[in-house]
Order: sequence, then structure tokens, then C-alpha cells
Amino acid sequence: MTKDVIALTPRMPDPAAMFASLFSGGPDKLVDTTGEGAVVRLCDDEGRPLVSIEAPLLVQVPGEAERLLGATPPPVPYWWTEARATTGVEEAEQLAGTFAARLAALADGSAWPPEAARSLAVVQTDGMSVAPTPAAEQPAVDVLTDKVAVVIQDRPVLAMTAWLSDAFRSAATAELGLQVVTPAGTTLSPAARDSLSNWPSRWVVRDERDGYYDGLTGAVLRWQDGMFAPLTVAEATPDDPHTPVAATYKEATTATGERQLAVTFRTVHPANEDLVLSGALESIWRELTDEPPAGWGTAEPANLPWSPRQITDLARERAPEPTWFVVVGSPGRPGLATVRVSRTKAGVEEDVTLMFGYGPDEEPPVDALPKVAELLATRHRLQSMLVQLRKARRDLAVPPRFEGPGVPVAFVLGAEEVHQMPDDRARRTPLSQPPVPLGPKTRPAMYYPLPGDPSDLSGWQDFERLMRHLKGE
Repeated sequence: MTKDVIALTPRMPDPAAMFASLFSGGPDKLVDTTGEGAVVRLCDDEGRPLVSIEAPLLVQVPGEAERLLGATPPPVPYWWTEARATTGVEEAEQLAGTFAARLAALADGSAWPPEAARSLAVVQTDGMSVAPTPAAEQPAVDVLTDKVAVVIQDRPVLAMTAWLSDAFRSAATAELGLQVVTPAGTTLSPAARDSLSNWPSRWVVRDERDGYYDGLTGAVLRWQDGMFAPLTVAEATPDDPHTPVAATYKEATTATGERQLAVTFRTVHPANEDLVLSGALESIWRELTDEPPAGWGTAEPANLPWSPRQITDLARERAPEPTWFVVVGSPGRPGLATVRVSRTKAGVEEDVTLMFGYGPDEEPPVDALPKVAELLATRHRLQSMLVQLRKARRDLAVPPRFEGPGVPVAFVLGAEEVHQMPDDRARRTPLSQPPVPLGPKTRPAMYYPLPGDPSDLSGWQDFERLMRHLKGE
């Protein structure tokens, strides 16, 4: 089922190595380029693309190949060269494997998966016709209908890679959803979760018992009307007219004691020449882990060493269009954040979703949260922040099984937002615990502690009561 092959090499593949690898499958293949030369394609004698090869990427962040591929790469920095075979064409899959294996051999590296040079299996998809789509129109799409674009992938982790990001952009431009099909053993990177949560986009998991199901909701899916969709009402059983949930998704898992601390916050800065972005993210990362983020990138793998200045330069270059990027931590402390920078009437907004993973013998630093909140409120123009604790995997990967929701640990309201509230509404709440003022007494932010017990979902009721109160309802 493998469609992607990757060469991990300590040396940058030089032109000679690239050409030798490109023609290792036979000199009769045609070569052209797309994406302003960033993607090289091998085509058959009729010009149909067989393999698309991306420009080599220099990875300077440790742990990314291990996190995303389960592979052991050369020491950083190393080069990541990715090839994607056209779905359902055996020759294409063999050609991609041969390319990666040849390139790895010439540049003293390794190929992923290890069997890349051998014959690879062809995916069979029930109820769909799989035909190559012209790469110039949809460079990363396997099936295209008038409703969705479908991508079929077999990797240990479904991540927000450059090609997946490109597929999302192409689908959005065409006003289509994007649906990604994976085998049952694949997990999802948190960086890709939000994009696959928006209907009709889906994470579609192939399952032996139920055929297909939604990896995030468990809904049993069928290929119908040109897209993967939940079973129709007519197909639901008389005893249960609701959408069936896959048995695999509902299977109980062994309690491991692992937990995740999730922090979602927004900062708003004046748009001026002295602005440097991501200061708030670096501050909270240091406070909770005693170290800065390890790296960042506009896709996964995160390939660049941590640099707020480079992030700022990129966001300024792309303005007024928004900028999205992913941030990762060191291998010893699993951490991942996604950041969206937007230019608005209020200024420059940073929307951050951050999470850290903890094992059964590790205690999440909940006691440090008031200090973190005060730091963001007083130095980084915090607008609001929500902290949650949940029982989930330490490695942060999202499995295609039910995971319990997080519970709120704390909510923070920035000083400007508190100041704009009428009367004394921000200080006097219906909660049993009073808020904790942060910062200057004349203009404080407010920290609202919440129960934060992962076994008790009643904390959401307290959170809802707080939100209604703060909105004046």
C-alpha cells in the first residue's frame, strides 16, 4: 500500500546523483517539472505522471524522522528527499522505490520504508475508481470528484507534509473537501487534525470489520455520491437509526497513565516595525519545559532551528495573507504547537494551540500555570488562554480510536479584555473559587482556576457558566 518513499541522506543529493536515481528505473521515462521547478516528475511515454519527486529538504531539527517515520536518520543536519508514486500503478510504485534506494546509496544514506527498492503492493479501494489525476491540476490527489479530492497514504503518521498542505490548498481553491485514506495502523499528527475535522474533509481509516470509518469520530463510512460519507438513514438499523460507530474505534484501551497538557491562547500585537513574533510561545515553552522549542517549519517535518526572527520575517513577507507554521520540541519532551499569524484591524494576532505529553511517572506542571499566565498577560499582550488536561498518549499522536475529552484546568482573560468589561463582572463570578488577579493592580488580567480532573467532565459545566457570565448572558 506504500505510495511514498523517502531518502534520508547525510549529504545533499548532487545533480549527478539525482539524475542517476531518476533514470535508475529505465532511460525511457520522460522527465518534466512543476511547482516552479520544485517538483520533478517521471512520466510514461504518453506524458502521464508516474512519480513526483520533491526538492531535497535540509532537516536541522532532531527527532523528526523518528516521530513521523519511525526511522533512524543520519545525524542532523540531513537531507530529506521525498517521492510519491501515482496510486494503483505498479510500475510507478516500483519506480519510486528504485529512485529512493538508488539515491540513498549514492548519498550514503538510507531509504524509507526499508523495502522501498523491492516491489510494493498496490492499494485496492472498494467502490472507487482510482485513476491518475493530472499532476499539474491536483499534484497530490489520487481520486477527484465534484465534491472531494481523495488522497491515499500509508505512513506511520499522517502529518501536515508539504504535499498534504498543497493538496488542501488545491482542494480549497476548487471548493472541494479533502479526504485522506489510511490503513488502521496509522496515527494522526496534531498539526493535521484541525484541517481534517472540517466537513467534508475527513480522515478515512480502512477497517477489516466495518470497511471504512472516520478516524476522529468513529462514524462508519461508505463511498457514496462521490465522497466518503456516513451511512444513510436507510442503511442504519431499525433499532438504532443513528450513524453506526466502528467497533474498532469503540474498543477499550488499556489505561497507561499517560496525559497531555493542552494550551490554547491568542495574543494581539500592534503592527509596527519592531514586532518580533512567537515571544509568547517561547516564554510558555521555557516555563513548562526549561528549554526553548527545538524547531519550526511551514510543514512537517519541522526542518528549521527555532528562530522567532525568521518566523517574523516570513509572516511579514506573506502579509496581509495569514501564515501557518508548526513548532516542535526536543525528543525527550514531546511538544508540538501550531500557530496562525493573521493581520487584522486589531493588529497582528497569533492563535496558538500547544500541547505537551507526559508519561505515567511524569507530573504535568499545573502549578506553574499562574506564573505562565502572568508572564503572557504582562509581557506578550495575552487576550485569552484555555488550559486543558486529558488522558492521552505521551507522544501526542492521535490514534483512530476513541480518546476521552480534555477537561479545563484554567481560563485566563487578558488585561484589556478585563478592563473593557462593565461593572465588576470579571472579578465576581458564579464559580466557587474567585479569580486570581495577574499583573498591575490598576489593570490586571484574571486567572480563573477550574477543577482540571481528567476523570470528571463537570469542569466543562463550570467553564460554560463562566463564559455565560463573562458575556453578560
